[in-house]
Amino acid sequence: MAAYDAVVVGAGPNGLAAAITLARTGRSVLVIEAKATIGGGARTAELTLPGFRHDICSAIHPLGLGSPFLRTLPWDRLGVEWLQPDLPLAHPLDDGSAVGLHRSFAATADSIGRDGGAWRALLQPLAADWEKLAPTLLGPHPFSPHLIALARFGIPGLLPANLLPRLIFREERARALLVGLTAHSFLDFGQPFSSAFGLVLGMLGHAVGWPIPKGGSQTIVDGMAAYLRGLGGDVVCGWEVQSLDELPKSSAVLLDVTPRQFLRLAGERLPANYRRRLEKYRYGPGVFKIDYALSAPVPWRAEECRRAGTVHVGGTLAEIAASERDANRGKLSERPYVLVAQQSLFDPTRAPAGKHTLWAYCHVPHGSPTDRTDAIEQQIERFAPGFRETILARSVRNTRAIEAYNPNYIGGDINGGVQDIRQLWTRPLLRWPPYSTPLPGVFLCSSATPPGGGVHGMCGYHAARAAQALL
Repeated sequence: MAAYDAVVVGAGPNGLAAAITLARTGRSVLVIEAKATIGGGARTAELTLPGFRHDICSAIHPLGLGSPFLRTLPWDRLGVEWLQPDLPLAHPLDDGSAVGLHRSFAATADSIGRDGGAWRALLQPLAADWEKLAPTLLGPHPFSPHLIALARFGIPGLLPANLLPRLIFREERARALLVGLTAHSFLDFGQPFSSAFGLVLGMLGHAVGWPIPKGGSQTIVDGMAAYLRGLGGDVVCGWEVQSLDELPKSSAVLLDVTPRQFLRLAGERLPANYRRRLEKYRYGPGVFKIDYALSAPVPWRAEECRRAGTVHVGGTLAEIAASERDANRGKLSERPYVLVAQQSLFDPTRAPAGKHTLWAYCHVPHGSPTDRTDAIEQQIERFAPGFRETILARSVRNTRAIEAYNPNYIGGDINGGVQDIRQLWTRPLLRWPPYSTPLPGVFLCSSATPPGGGVHGMCGYHAARAAQALL
C-alpha cells in the first residue's frame, strides 16, 4: 500500500476536517471510512417512503456558520446552500402560544414579553462577542485573551440550568426558551456549567441563525470530501479498520473514534495505566429517534411553530428539568423533552410536492431499548392536535439501532461522551494536547475530544494542528 503523511480513520465531519487541515499544508492524506458512504453524524437518506429525504442524525446547523473552521470552506463552490428558516426556533406552551427565538433581539423580546429586556441584556452582548468567544468555546482549553467577553459568558454559564433562568427571568416564557436550548447538552440541570450550553445556542441563534443545508446534512460532508479531493486527498469507503496494525504506513494517524473503539483498535499497545483511565471514560444518555413522512405540515396550535425550523417540545422549565434528570438517572420520563426539526417547510427537496418530513428525538437512559414512539407523539399532539392523522410512515431507531448506525454513538450517546465540567476540556483524559495518546503519532479527533459534540469540525481541526508537528 502507498505511504501517506497521515491516515484518518472515520469520514465524519471531524475526520474530514482533520484531513483537510493537513492537506492544506501539502501533506498527503488518506481517509478510511467503514461504511459504504461518508458522513458519520451528517448523512441523509430515504428512510421512510420514496422521495422523502431524512437527516439520519444532525439536522440543524448553527455551528455550520459559527465554526471558525467550517467558515473557511467555500460552501458556494462546494454545492452547499444554507437555508435560514423564517424563525430559527419556537417553544410551544400549554396556553396555545409559543415563544420564539428570532434572529432579531427586538422580535425575540416581543415574543417573550415581560422578560424580553432581561433576555436582551443577557444574550445580546454574548452574540456580539461570538467571534471573540468562538476560539475558546470551540477550542482545546478554556483560556482566552478576551477576558471581559469570557467573564460575561462564564459567570452565568457556570450556573446550573435550573438556577440561572430563575435568577434572571420572572416568567415562564423566557425560562422555558432558555432551558429548551440548554437541554441539547443532555445534562442534568443541577450540574454546574449546564447553563453554558443554552447560552451558546442562544447567542448563535442571534449571531448566525440556525440554518438548514439544502438537500440534507449529507451535502455538508459531500462538500468537504470534494474539497479534500481537490487538495489531493484520498477517501476510501467500505474499509472497517479492526486494528491499527492494518493501516498504511504514515507519520501520523488520526482516529475519529471514541475511547471504547480506540481501546479495541490499539489493543495491547496501550500502556496499562492509560488503558485503565480510558476505560473509565463516561458516556451519557442516548436518544430515541423517529423520522416521519407526513401528508401535511404539523398542525401546531401556535403560529410561531408553523414557521420555525426547530421546535422544542417540552413545556415548562420544571417539566424539561425533570425529563433530563430522568434520562441521566436511568428513568424514562412520562413527558420527555422532544427536539423537532421541520426541514421540508423551507427545503422542497426533502419531500414530494405537498408532503413533508419531520425529524424528532427524545433523550433516554444510556443504552435503553425501550420504544418511545407513543411518548414522543403524545408530546407533539399536546401542542399540535391531529398530528398523528398526518403520519404516512415512520422510521424508528432506539439506542441500539443508533449505535449500530454509528459505532461512535455508544449506548445512543450522540455527543461522544458526557459533556459536563469534569469531562469537557479534559475529554477523554487530562493531558496536553488532549488529542494526543501515548502511542507516537496517534491522535484522537472525534467528539470525545474538545470541544465535544456537534457538526463543527473543530475536534478534527485541533487534532490535525497537534499532529502537524510530526509532519
